[in-house]
Amino acid sequence: MERLIFATGNENKMKEIRMILADCGYEIMSMKEAGIDVDIVEDGKTFEENAIIKAEAISKIAGCLVLADDSGLEVDYLDKAPGIYSARFMGEDTSYKIKNQAIIDKLAGVPDEKRTARFVCAIAAAFPDGRTFTRRGTIEGIIGYEERGENGFGYDPIFFLPERGKTTAELSPEEKNEISHRGNALRLIREVINEGSNH
Repeated sequence: MERLIFATGNENKMKEIRMILADCGYEIMSMKEAGIDVDIVEDGKTFEENAIIKAEAISKIAGCLVLADDSGLEVDYLDKAPGIYSARFMGEDTSYKIKNQAIIDKLAGVPDEKRTARFVCAIAAAFPDGRTFTRRGTIEGIIGYEERGENGFGYDPIFFLPERGKTTAELSPEEKNEISHRGNALRLIREVINEGSNH
């Protein structure tokens, strides 16, 4: 079975990825499992550019199909911050408890209709023959008033879905994959993989 490397070391992400890409006919490996340890400077200006930089760099090293994602939280009231800097917001080693509280504090006194936000996930698929494709998935919500839920990671506990009455951290993994930005982007990229592998 051909391997497909997903350019992440994040085990939480790998679980989601394996669930959604289970039937695409590749052995799905993380960078760690593939024994690739490189630091890639993600200096793109958009989620797509960063995903492409990662996917193409690793595809050149590994010589196989590589997927990479770049994702983040856009808060409209904060001019779409933290955006592509979501992981680096307030420093990479700062816990998400602190990051989440900081966002809540910045939105103190701001009413629901101005708390709109979205999670964005862009995924790039770099084929070994040099073709690269990107797809973007999003999920709309609002920033909550406190952290809620234990299931998610990152900004999930403050990302509230009014139509479900829950944060994304209160969803089951199955529910989350159905509607999440990464789930949406992975389903779109799965079509690209299926088409790309047949030619």
